[in-house]
Amino acid sequence: MAKVLGMGNALVDILTKLESDKTLDIFSLPKGSMQLVDLKESDNVNNGTESFEKSIASGGSAANTIHGLARLDIETGFIGKVGNDEFGMFFQSDMEKSQITPHLLNSDTATGKAIALITPDSERTFATFLGAAVELSPDDILPEQFNGYDYFHIEGYLVQNHDLILKAVKLAKEKGLTVTLDMASYNVVEDNLDFLNEILEKYVDIVFANEEEAKAFTGKEPEEALDDFSELCDISVVKIGKKGSFVKKDGITYKIEPIEANSIDTTGAGDLFAAGFVYGLINGFPLDKCGAAGSILAAKTIEVMGPKMDDQKWEEVKELLDKL
Repeated sequence: MAKVLGMGNALVDILTKLESDKTLDIFSLPKGSMQLVDLKESDNVNNGTESFEKSIASGGSAANTIHGLARLDIETGFIGKVGNDEFGMFFQSDMEKSQITPHLLNSDTATGKAIALITPDSERTFATFLGAAVELSPDDILPEQFNGYDYFHIEGYLVQNHDLILKAVKLAKEKGLTVTLDMASYNVVEDNLDFLNEILEKYVDIVFANEEEAKAFTGKEPEEALDDFSELCDISVVKIGKKGSFVKKDGITYKIEPIEANSIDTTGAGDLFAAGFVYGLINGFPLDKCGAAGSILAAKTIEVMGPKMDDQKWEEVKELLDKL
């Protein structure tokens, strides 16, 4: 069975359920975006939303994908950097409990935190303090970390560190791994267009983008954006929320129907879609079934608060996957 290595910002998610969009205005956070903040502003947002319902989970886009794959009994590993603090210990412990091999580096800087502000329509907006996560550097990436793995999954949030991404994808390709990239956020895409274009063309085999990210990259609507992506990558996926997704390979486009869900929180939906899709590839599913597997995981994820499903939800997922 193929093994998957992930690399991303090792963050602890603080999931906060808002009563209205007004809170986003108070902190000048554009709805649906991921905004980078310093530690002071992170504490500001966290303390300023203390009266709302909160929960905590180890997170970060790529880590969520890796957790999903681990729950589907795929062997996984994760590269990231955390602080020598309580949140760092929590992150490592959560990985080990999930049978994920942690390739974690440590820093004296505080562990990164992503405050996910969830509005009543289930949309999430992130105020992210990267902390130790952003200190992951090219020097931390070693050839032996890729040994034994078949897939290398990276999150778009890392592309702001061009040297890090370049070294990692070059090593992955040298070791024969299939490289998958989740674009992660439209504002990150807008800020790194030229670099993204370069790595998609040279190193990325499979790209995942949602509607907004696809438009930020191509300036086009989903199906036309899919065509642009397919000129750069072997497999292209554009997710269109409640309407499902499109997958394209070798000139053939597949329309993937959505799975009905009772949406509570969309945090992690795209990350778990990627987990389902890669799980399908590893198990030799045709591409339309890979997309369906992604839809199943995404649909079940949005029925819970945060990116982590409980055992009962995972049983539901596995039953649906067995029917594909």
